[in-house]
Amino acid sequence: MKKFLAMMAVTGVLTFGVSNVVNAQEEAAGTPTEEMVNDSATIAAEEAAAVEAAAIEAKAAEKEAADAKAAAIEEAVEVEKTFHQTVKQKFIEGDAGFMSFVAISLIIGLAIVIERIIYLSMSTSNTAKLVSDVETALNTSGVDAAKEICRNTAGPVASIFYQGLDRYEEGIEMVEKSVIAYGGVQLGQLEKNVSWISLFIALAPMLGFFGTVIGMIGAFDAIAAANNISPAIVAVGIGQALITTVSGLLVAMVLQVFYNYIVSKIDAITNDMEDASITLIDILVKYQHNNK
Repeated sequence: MKKFLAMMAVTGVLTFGVSNVVNAQEEAAGTPTEEMVNDSATIAAEEAAAVEAAAIEAKAAEKEAADAKAAAIEEAVEVEKTFHQTVKQKFIEGDAGFMSFVAISLIIGLAIVIERIIYLSMSTSNTAKLVSDVETALNTSGVDAAKEICRNTAGPVASIFYQGLDRYEEGIEMVEKSVIAYGGVQLGQLEKNVSWISLFIALAPMLGFFGTVIGMIGAFDAIAAANNISPAIVAVGIGQALITTVSGLLVAMVLQVFYNYIVSKIDAITNDMEDASITLIDILVKYQHNNK
């Protein structure tokens, strides 16, 4: 009986020890698993936070770029509006009465300039080709064929050629006189209204200087009325004087540039007409000699 009890006691002790060992192993094996799960969750959360932060930064950069673009557009519009308003303000400060005359001078002068440039451009032609065609037609088909070519060609040179050919039957001397006379008429057409441009070139600064004198008189009147030489008192008059002067000079400079261009264009066409007229006389003299 005692032996049986002793065996039962030993068996219980062994069973309890084995259970403790198994539990300890399970606990030791379970701890790393929970830590790994926690680490994975932390990494995933950090990655999600990083992606979210990148998206927020991208949206912020896009918004900043859009705001910068809108600001640039707004600034450009504001600059353009400010320039227009500045010109308008300076026009009023320069005394609308004097500034209106300066503006009228500019408008009329530019209108004449545009008309002259268009006319001179249409008067320019290929003189060498015209001379060649007239000479060929004259030698092959006679004077009437040469006149027909001149009639169908635009420009003062063709008109002069037509007048010369039309007087061929009256002799070379009459042809020469006709060419010279009609050349003077064409030159007058080329120089038409050019003198008005020179008038406005001289008139615009005079109007500006006249406004300058009026502005200075106003400044001295303000000093006399206030009995005090203060910058604030004379600023308005001096500002008016300077604005009118600058406006008049600016109009004169713009018109002067176009005037010189027009004069040079007229000179070129005139020289072309003279050379072509001499060539026409030579062609007719040769034609007359060959048909004797």
